Amino acid sequence: MTQNPLLAPVSDLIDYATVQPAHIVPAIEELLIGARQAVDTAADPSLPADWESVVQPLDTASERLWRAWSVAGHLNAVVNTPELREAYNAALPLVTEFSTWVGLHEGLYKQYQRLRAASDFDSWDPVRRRVIELALRDFRLSGVELQGEARERYAEISDREAQVTQKFSENVLDSIDAWSLLIEDESQLAGLPADVLQATRQAAQDDGQTGWKLTLKMPCYLPVMQYARDRDLREQMYRAYGTVASEQGDTRFDNSPLIEELLSLRAEESGLLGFGTFAALRLQTRMARDADEVTGFLRDLASRARPYAERDLAEIKAFAASELGLAELEPWDIPYASERLRETRYAYSEDEIKQYFTEPRVLEGLFQVIESLFNVRLRETDVSRWHADVRGVRVESPEGALIGHLYLDLYARAGKQSGAWVDSERSRRRLGDHVQTPVVYLTCNFARPGDGKPALLTHDDVITLFHETGHALHALLSEVDEPGASAFSSVEWDAIELPSQFMENFCWEWPVVQRLSAHVTSGEALPRTLYDKLVAARNYQSGMQTVRQIEFALFDMLLHSRSDGATIEQTMDLLQQVRKEVAVLFPPAWHRFPHAFSHLFAGGYGAGYYSYKWAEVLSADAYEAFEEAAKANANSATGTLDPITGARYRKEILAVGGARPAAESFAAFRGRAPRIDALLRHSGMAN
Repeated sequence: MTQNPLLAPVSDLIDYATVQPAHIVPAIEELLIGARQAVDTAADPSLPADWESVVQPLDTASERLWRAWSVAGHLNAVVNTPELREAYNAALPLVTEFSTWVGLHEGLYKQYQRLRAASDFDSWDPVRRRVIELALRDFRLSGVELQGEARERYAEISDREAQVTQKFSENVLDSIDAWSLLIEDESQLAGLPADVLQATRQAAQDDGQTGWKLTLKMPCYLPVMQYARDRDLREQMYRAYGTVASEQGDTRFDNSPLIEELLSLRAEESGLLGFGTFAALRLQTRMARDADEVTGFLRDLASRARPYAERDLAEIKAFAASELGLAELEPWDIPYASERLRETRYAYSEDEIKQYFTEPRVLEGLFQVIESLFNVRLRETDVSRWHADVRGVRVESPEGALIGHLYLDLYARAGKQSGAWVDSERSRRRLGDHVQTPVVYLTCNFARPGDGKPALLTHDDVITLFHETGHALHALLSEVDEPGASAFSSVEWDAIELPSQFMENFCWEWPVVQRLSAHVTSGEALPRTLYDKLVAARNYQSGMQTVRQIEFALFDMLLHSRSDGATIEQTMDLLQQVRKEVAVLFPPAWHRFPHAFSHLFAGGYGAGYYSYKWAEVLSADAYEAFEEAAKANANSATGTLDPITGARYRKEILAVGGARPAAESFAAFRGRAPRIDALLRHSGMAN
């Protein structure tokens, strides 16, 4: 075998084009040997109790392992093949076992206790002190104080949880990829936008078929639900998507037993660690104090939002009955009727707006926003790619010094997990005079270019891109020199969405929209009249959208507040109870939303989905500082793109990562604790 690219020095960029499935297990096995040796060496009680003797060499060894594993996991998510999946799953138990072993390593735990007790500890750099404090907390939460059978069982649980979550994710991906519908009569597709028709025709041709191939990927599914006049087609698509990875759909990929097993494992894990529930365990590392505070927050927000949601639903029902002939509004009618009502009320359609948001122009405008706010430069650059869709971006200082690399992978395709997310290959780290720069992945699932034209993004797609860019900036603009205090490793989970949701706000500002838009044919920016309609519709159905997110979050928190596991029947019953409390829309009994809820069962958001709404309070309040600057500088053309406020935001929020508690970072930026007022105002729900 040629040289293994996963064993390249961390200082080098990975040669993704040469990574093969056969590289994964050998690389992980070799790196695990070095990492184990480093742990045992760092745990030697004869070492001096200082950073350079214990933490620094341990970080160096483990960094190579976690970089290789991050690459393997990323490739498994974006270019999944049977061979890659087999290799990833073969390495998964090795990595899980090592991670559990480190968390249970009493010698290393005692060494960190020695560091904390060192006579000069209080004079250490504050970031290093925080890394030690967080490590001691994480050791306790990783079962290091368990003994005997409890210790052995904890290790077994950790290994099995990793396997179950990976299988859950695979089932969702496979279930979506396995389903398609070939339409041979074009009349069934009446109402669909031209670019969707072209893409689905091309998909059929790629399969050697004549007609239009529909899939459950978002660039196909969502337009069908919004625009297809054929009600039976919408129902067929809705049923297929609503039964993904369940016993109601393709039973080969049924996630029911995995949900039950994972809930049982999480409950047992929590009990072993001395917590009554999994929620109590998870909230040890959050801003929120306990589950009662979270559910109280969610229910308070629901009480404010539900009257608006009920009004939204009443309006759409009345419109559907009077204008669309739909006396009984079914769930598969909601997106269609909502879009028709939007067109009627605001005199525009999402498809009309989409013609102005070409991907090249949106990226150019996004880069300009980042450069204006944060005093950096973004330049596309050649990189080794895992797929032809991938592009590299070099983030630089104004003088051209490298700050970090960003990889963009924006289009949906087979073998790629759905959704949008950001992850990192490596974090910023300082070694002497050398600064290792971060490498970050930004992944989306937009419709790809076709018919000689650039990709077109809906305004929601634009918001998604800005959202994920906010996550990326949290890592890319870090000035934290220690990986243990980086944003993705140590910022509280219920604050991690602050930078992402903060960036969404700029998508509604006229100066920004002008930079983002250029009509696919004429090249003209979005007209002011059309922009005004878009803004007028900003809070269209915001009540329904808010209670839907509260439904997911409350379901998650209550499900993980049980002292034991739950059967799939109990899980579905709980979801129905939550809907009765906060929702206004009720799916059919056969709908299986939890079975594809990867956030909860495969994505790390178990007992944490409330973070989106929690952090939205923070992000709306943070953005209000830019609104205040715009009002104070009313004669300036920059609007909310205020570089002075941007510099302060970068310094107090982005640059510090997890070097201090998120509440302190927010207070340093705003000068006070967060308030809910801005969120309610932005959502059109202020009194």
